[in-house]
Amino acid sequence: MRALLDACVLFPTVMREMLLGAAAAGGFAPVWSERLLEEWARATRRLPEGAEAIARAEIAHMRDRWPEATAPAPEELVAGLSLPDPDDRHVLAAAITGGADVLITLNRADFPTRTLARHGILLREPDGFLTELAAEGIDLARVAEEVRSRAEAASGRPQALRPLLKRAGLPRLGKALAADG
Repeated sequence: MRALLDACVLFPTVMREMLLGAAAAGGFAPVWSERLLEEWARATRRLPEGAEAIARAEIAHMRDRWPEATAPAPEELVAGLSLPDPDDRHVLAAAITGGADVLITLNRADFPTRTLARHGILLREPDGFLTELAAEGIDLARVAEEVRSRAEAASGRPQALRPLLKRAGLPRLGKALAADG
């Protein structure tokens, strides 16, 4: 399965690390466009100094790890698509050219399911998507523990897994992993 990761799910650290960890564990093949990666990097400019450099280093690592993930969003395809927000057409175009089966976003209203279905693409939010992968046997408990450990090291404070995932917008995943633990 190929899944396009919208910029809004790449920006939050814990959410991004869980999604990329799930991809690394074999749950799916990620897809993105250069424009989506650039949107994420630019969004970090409102964070403390150095955040953009960190994001760009992570982007370089992602490109190295998944060289086949970058999909073009040709202008002629973008121009022919219709979405509630015309600025999101490039996202759908990248999903189409990247062969995505799923588009993962927090912006459900911007991507009508009928429009996506015409291109054979399902719309999923990260929490439900990751919870389903865990139910299918992808080892997200290990991924979550690695993410929790990094969050703890970065904050200098203990981080309980379920509240960390809840704060990251992944409450169902946190509940599912707690039930399995």
